[in-house]
Amino acid sequence: MITIDGLQNFRDTGGTPLTGGGATRSGVLYRSEALTTLTPRGLEQLAATDIGVIADFRTDIERAMSPDTLPTTRDLRVVELPLLEGAMTGFAQAALQAADPDAAQQAVAAALAQLPGLGDLYVSMLEHGAPSFAEAARLVAASRDDSPTAVLVHCTAGKDRTGVSVALILDAVGAERSAVVADYAASAANLEGPWADRMRGTVTALGVPLTPELDALVTATPPAAIEQALAWVDAQGGSVAYLRSGGLTEDELDALRTRLTA
Repeated sequence: MITIDGLQNFRDTGGTPLTGGGATRSGVLYRSEALTTLTPRGLEQLAATDIGVIADFRTDIERAMSPDTLPTTRDLRVVELPLLEGAMTGFAQAALQAADPDAAQQAVAAALAQLPGLGDLYVSMLEHGAPSFAEAARLVAASRDDSPTAVLVHCTAGKDRTGVSVALILDAVGAERSAVVADYAASAANLEGPWADRMRGTVTALGVPLTPELDALVTATPPAAIEQALAWVDAQGGSVAYLRSGGLTEDELDALRTRLTA
């Protein structure tokens, strides 16, 4: 198992059981939180992997606040696929864009009052994010074994936008639904500790009360949330139809299945 020093939620999605038997291939699709805390050793480890493409779902403000740290020893292609839904810096964005402290507090209060549950948040991002999710799948479909072009998908926590993206891709290639849910749910335990404490500190530094609901939004990955998202996708015709609606072609879908299951 590959580990990257400085990352808590990094993992290879290979080994996910398939409904028809077998499992997804390793070394093709990885997932993690933002690459902002890599140690020098972690940079060396990342450079030594077959990862060549990074799909970043963070917004411009998120990237400016916490830029990724990347190896300088070789090139990695970064593809920006910003999705506002799921941006855990939403409160910070509201505060930063306000003209004065009172306005900042009002903006934060307004954001807090509209706080969605995770499942509703995922449905919202699915309603608006089909082109971005299809592009992430396209990057995986275009990867090859003969060069470092494996794909690492990440956002800020690596649990929400990343979780939905990975769930769509795995579901589309025939992964067992229970395994897709289990992969999503694993992020909460991975993130607990320094990462979760740091995010909680960011929230409280903005003067926002850390309610159980907000804490869950920032750090949790309850199976019911991704199950709600996948149920919504099922109602639209399934993950394949959803990715197709975002622009993924039949040839690209075939290539995606080949890359992850052959």
